[in-house]
Amino acid sequence: MTTPPSSAPFRFPVAARYAGMESSPLKDIFALAAREDVVSFAGGIPDPELFALEEVTACYDWVLSQQGDRALQYGVSEGELELREQAARRVSRDLPTDASQIRVTSGSQEGLFVVAQALLEPGDVVLVESPTYLAAVQAFAVHGARMIGVDTDDDGVIPEALEEAIRTHHPRMVYLIPTFQNPTGRTMPLERRQAVAEVLQRTDVPLIEDDPYGALSFTGSTWAPIAALPGMGERTILLNSMSKLMSPGVRIGWMRAEGPVLDTLAVAKAAISMQSSVVDQLMVARYLETVDLDAHVARVSAVYRERRDAMSAAIAPVLPDGAHVTRPEGGMFLWAALGEGYDAQEMLADAVEAGVAYLPGWSFYADHADRSTMRLSFVTHSPAVIEDAVARLGEVIAAHRA
Repeated sequence: MTTPPSSAPFRFPVAARYAGMESSPLKDIFALAAREDVVSFAGGIPDPELFALEEVTACYDWVLSQQGDRALQYGVSEGELELREQAARRVSRDLPTDASQIRVTSGSQEGLFVVAQALLEPGDVVLVESPTYLAAVQAFAVHGARMIGVDTDDDGVIPEALEEAIRTHHPRMVYLIPTFQNPTGRTMPLERRQAVAEVLQRTDVPLIEDDPYGALSFTGSTWAPIAALPGMGERTILLNSMSKLMSPGVRIGWMRAEGPVLDTLAVAKAAISMQSSVVDQLMVARYLETVDLDAHVARVSAVYRERRDAMSAAIAPVLPDGAHVTRPEGGMFLWAALGEGYDAQEMLADAVEAGVAYLPGWSFYADHADRSTMRLSFVTHSPAVIEDAVARLGEVIAAHRA
């Protein structure tokens, strides 16, 4: 006898690792950014007026006219040689690197997923900064890892807390963003980097170092990655991306590593996406060969600095007594902790109603979230727009004051 069809709508069974993930903070970021009636500080969305459109167009034209048959064909999982050579040249400014040590990814976000696929088993512990990049938490969590947040201060992760967490939790790896961190904008000074490296070497724990923002300096100073410190190159997978420097729409980044793990990363990459877009890889390689990326980044950073200054000046007087706010020396984000009695998630609906959005900070914590926190990106809008929107945000904060 045939069972009559159910009147309930059909639902595909979903893997347990994605249960409850029908939405995500990243999806919500882009939804808010698309609303014309809201000034969004929620996402790190570059101002399209700052894109090097003419140079990128010329590079695509050259690739398609000179290498069209190859550009539109399958490629290799490791990445196209021209791009790996250009990436190696950039990384070698701080850490001697050759093309064989580079693996190309579709942005550093895919790099995180490749690392998780290659290194993590269900139940493994990953130590992360508290707070940390929310999409890294997602990438590790869907592979069954358990994230443990390590205490931080204004100089980044605290070495003593990191050593204690390693001793207690026996992690598979440590994930850090030392320069212009997302979400806080903090940067580890050299002494802190050296102390962290000493802990990792003494405890024999590998480092996943994410550095998508390091070139976006407002002072002209730059910081070599932890991977460049003595003894750290072999135990670090370093992730870089062109998304924040050239264009987020061109999903090209790379990983730098040493030894047998390079083969494992290539196998994991092949299983996930076979290869990154060949035409985009060749375009980026041509761009790095023929365009002065450093000059472009310097122009963009000067604009970002002006917008950082506007947001810092506007937000200081509207924060409650006892609040703490960062003043980053580069990157894209400012982090505010309003303090006891405030819940940034509960405030968000009122803020959006007032025409301004931010990202509540709880989503950046692996555990023990501070719900009074918020991340604000200053890179998308002009100083005048920032000042007006932050003033409206201040009215919302005042209305929620305990």
